[in-house]
Amino acid sequence: MKHFASLLFVGVVSLSTLNHAFAGEEAKAGVPAKPDLAKGQASFTACAACHGADGNSAITTNPKLAHQHPEYLVKQLQEFKSGKRANAVMSGMAATLSEDDMRNVAAWLTTQAPKNGFAKDKELVALGERIYKGGIADRQIAACAGCHSPTGAGIPSQYPRLSGQHQDYTTAQLTAFRGGVRNNSTQMTMIAAKLNDKEIQAVSDYIAGLH
Repeated sequence: MKHFASLLFVGVVSLSTLNHAFAGEEAKAGVPAKPDLAKGQASFTACAACHGADGNSAITTNPKLAHQHPEYLVKQLQEFKSGKRANAVMSGMAATLSEDDMRNVAAWLTTQAPKNGFAKDKELVALGERIYKGGIADRQIAACAGCHSPTGAGIPSQYPRLSGQHQDYTTAQLTAFRGGVRNNSTQMTMIAAKLNDKEIQAVSDYIAGLH
């Protein structure tokens, strides 16, 4: 019995050693550490003035970030830091963040409950709904719903969540894509280039009321 217990102890120690060894090899191989939500929340306190304490910005020119896909958030922070996406404020903020910081913040934000937005103009909303759901076929403008889903939930790892986003912010981003000011998505640049001001405002207003 003592011999069996000794063998069992040796086996447990060996398994523990192997687990540590594998963890060490993963770290050496560059496998990202699991996001730390507590650290993410702590890092986000510097962002709260513009984006709200829970990621639901009350400032309509600043995006709501709550419940956004973490992969999208990390990509944007990386591109602010590299300069691929231009914004003086965000570039300065992102410059201080490590890759782990970005993943931590993004992971924490995706756990936050989003607050619904609302549309402002009934006539614009009707036009925006038509474009969002069906596009504009004769001008080869694809429906927004095809990538961002009918409810605005987006597709994780591919397309961002838009549901309830501020109209002012969405309008500014589509205008920036159209004008080449924001150029970190070829697909969005091509789509926005075909939209006029009224259509941009209409789609943005419709998105604000999606939930």
